[in-house]
Amino acid sequence: MSRKFQKKDKKKSKKYLFEEVLEVLKQNSGKPLNYKQVAAVLGINDHGQKMLVNAILEELVQKELVTEKERGKFQVKFNEQIITGKVDMTSTGAAYIVSPDSSDDVYVSQKNLGNVLHGDVVKVSLIPSKKGKKEGRIMEIVKRARTEFVGTIQLSQRFAFLVPDNTRTGVDMYIPLEKLNGAKNGQKAIARIVEWAKNAANPVGEVIDVLGDAGDNQTEMHAILAEFGLPYSFPEHVEAIAEKIPRHITEKDISERRDFRKIATFTIDPVDAKDFDDALSIRKLENGNWEIGVHIAD
Repeated sequence: MSRKFQKKDKKKSKKYLFEEVLEVLKQNSGKPLNYKQVAAVLGINDHGQKMLVNAILEELVQKELVTEKERGKFQVKFNEQIITGKVDMTSTGAAYIVSPDSSDDVYVSQKNLGNVLHGDVVKVSLIPSKKGKKEGRIMEIVKRARTEFVGTIQLSQRFAFLVPDNTRTGVDMYIPLEKLNGAKNGQKAIARIVEWAKNAANPVGEVIDVLGDAGDNQTEMHAILAEFGLPYSFPEHVEAIAEKIPRHITEKDISERRDFRKIATFTIDPVDAKDFDDALSIRKLENGNWEIGVHIAD
């Protein structure tokens, strides 16, 4: 029998026991078990709880999840099928598993997701469903899609959280104060997951880079670049070369372009734009007409 369950004699709710009883039968699918054997695996000694296990077994039979192979002995009714696919999180907190092993996406409810994140590659066990769609529960995380996330620091007196910019992440990251790396409340930062206990609601992380104050133009640009895995800073030697680029316009530059400096021309980019390459011009022609020029620089 499975050694997964800790033998602690404590009261458990029917909803909690329902999942555990089914799990015991799945892990011992080759051997029918009676209610006493199931209770023993779960570490249940209380008589009332044992009777509850027996009632759950009867309910599982009614739900056609379990069959009574012989009087008082129960076994899962189906052969477990496991497929591998990628997690596609939804806004409700549930997910679909997209897999080449299945013609249809497999729905996984929030309670059966475990510690998965959007984009992770996972193994999922198909479970019976009367909802007309394939349903499963996460068995194993094969590969994390990512471990670093961009978000905003929310700081309290004893701890902090990184609230991810990407809402599909679905979970905030707990940051111990000693792992803030200088980040302050309300600042954008990049944090990395360092631990995520099986039954913990949130992963534990550490700040690896502070981007700046949320809302600042440069901070937000760097946050977008970091979110998509693009470089938001350059090596020192690249910065040094960039500093050597001339800031004045040479005669050669002018000769290669049309010169509108003597015509009333004004840019239409906002004041905080990083380049000014869109402009309008206006002038009165000799025939009395007005000319409006639309300029898009190279």
